[in-house]
Amino acid sequence: MRELVGRTDPAMFDNPTGAHVFGNDIEAELYDNVLDFGCGCGRLARQMMQQNPRPRNYVGIDLHKGMVRWDREHLQPRVEGFEFQHHDVYHRSFNPHAAAVVAAFPVADHSISLLVAWSVFTHLIQDQCEYYLREAARVLRPEGVMNSTWFLFDKSAFPMMQDFQNALFINDVDPTNATIFDRKWLVQLTSALGLTIRSVSPPTVRGFHWTLQFTPTRPGIGAVELPEDNAPVGRRPPPIGRADASMVGLE
Repeated sequence: MRELVGRTDPAMFDNPTGAHVFGNDIEAELYDNVLDFGCGCGRLARQMMQQNPRPRNYVGIDLHKGMVRWDREHLQPRVEGFEFQHHDVYHRSFNPHAAAVVAAFPVADHSISLLVAWSVFTHLIQDQCEYYLREAARVLRPEGVMNSTWFLFDKSAFPMMQDFQNALFINDVDPTNATIFDRKWLVQLTSALGLTIRSVSPPTVRGFHWTLQFTPTRPGIGAVELPEDNAPVGRRPPPIGRADASMVGLE
């Protein structure tokens, strides 16, 4: 399962010091009610279970049924307030038999203090991205935060793209292998949805993960602009889905 999500070092799944999982980037009170969108095989869940104090409530959702089954059997019984649900939407490798391509988050409006979307929007097509940003705006508390990662590019350098086309793909068989979104489009869309970028961490390798924190727009919250990507050039190719990926943990 760790191979499927890209991080195999067991140390990446533990938090022996009990520190806040995102350090000083996320205020302690925001861990109250967590939605982990794309929880996988419980990397962040395990870290938050060891966090001091741990979240009062945590819901992890993922489209890989085997990983969610493992989480339910091995993690959920250990800590009160932690639960895992199968997010039954289509993915070519992880959930190929699902009919839906999007599904609502299984939480109430304005209930989530911290929404984590780590390596999720980097694997969604444009329509899915728009849908789940609307869901984020729906479920976040007025002072809640979505901590998310993105691949970004500047569409102005691609004059052949239509106005409605705002994503680039690296894989012609599985577009969700890695999806790169236009910077300006993302800023305009999230602003229209009532979300403000409150924090930006540029990539450490040029063109790789940007970490963006969004919060509902409200008085006193100023938007942070996206800086230029001046990181050194490097390589971080994503995992390529294997043929039996959806069956891992179910056999």
